[in-house]
Amino acid sequence: MARIFSEVSESEITRTITSMFNDTLQEYSQSDVIVIGGGPAGLTAAKGLANNGIRTLVIEQNNYLGGGYWVGGYMMNPVTVRAPAQLVWEELGVRYKKISDSLYATWGPEACSKLIAAACEAGVRFLQLTKFDDLVLKDKRVGGVVVNWMPVSALPRNITCVDPIALESKIVVDASGHDSVAVKRLMQRGLIDWKGMDPMWVNGGEDAVVENTAEIFPGLVATGMCVTETFGLPRMGPTFGSMLLSGKKVAEIVTDKIRGLSEFPKVKVKNAKK
Repeated sequence: MARIFSEVSESEITRTITSMFNDTLQEYSQSDVIVIGGGPAGLTAAKGLANNGIRTLVIEQNNYLGGGYWVGGYMMNPVTVRAPAQLVWEELGVRYKKISDSLYATWGPEACSKLIAAACEAGVRFLQLTKFDDLVLKDKRVGGVVVNWMPVSALPRNITCVDPIALESKIVVDASGHDSVAVKRLMQRGLIDWKGMDPMWVNGGEDAVVENTAEIFPGLVATGMCVTETFGLPRMGPTFGSMLLSGKKVAEIVTDKIRGLSEFPKVKVKNAKK
């Protein structure tokens, strides 16, 4: 049989995978920013942050990135944005159709894949199949996330007990969509309010998402559908402009905050009893 590929051992492949994964954990166990969720808002935020020289890690519970951005609505894959969000598509080189002066459309796979590629090219690093478990909270400020393997959550509790690990960061961005996982953890502890999504109103909902994108607790910034759920805003259905513009706004907000934090925030520690 004629050889087409260069010869390599199976063990070398294994070593390559494990060493590169280990490098990510070593290098990003302390990041500038951790983004929870690799949907359109999270990816846009992460890309903008990395382009600004911010050390950014995205954790994603699925084995794929992009969230619902691969498809529009009702299991159909054309996606839409309202002006001026088509300008984000132009920046990414996404081909699109002008439906009217207000509405633009493209194919989900193209829009999503271009955004993922742009985030990778900017230097964003990813941990997929990684489930958010809790927050690191120091002196009433979010200082990172606690994570575990996503498959662990599918195993019966009586046959497994796998402790999570912590990843530190200066800022955490909750881009987990409807789940709002970080916000809900703070809500459960009585530290923040969470209202849940209102019925659909595209125009009002999209404007409100961008307007309310902000730091909602020291060290925690909300973006995308997490903003909708946190503030009880109208849902906008299968259009993605506010996800993209919310992500861009996060990159601006967080970049300013990070540049004002030359080091990790100092934590007050009480003297231990002797």
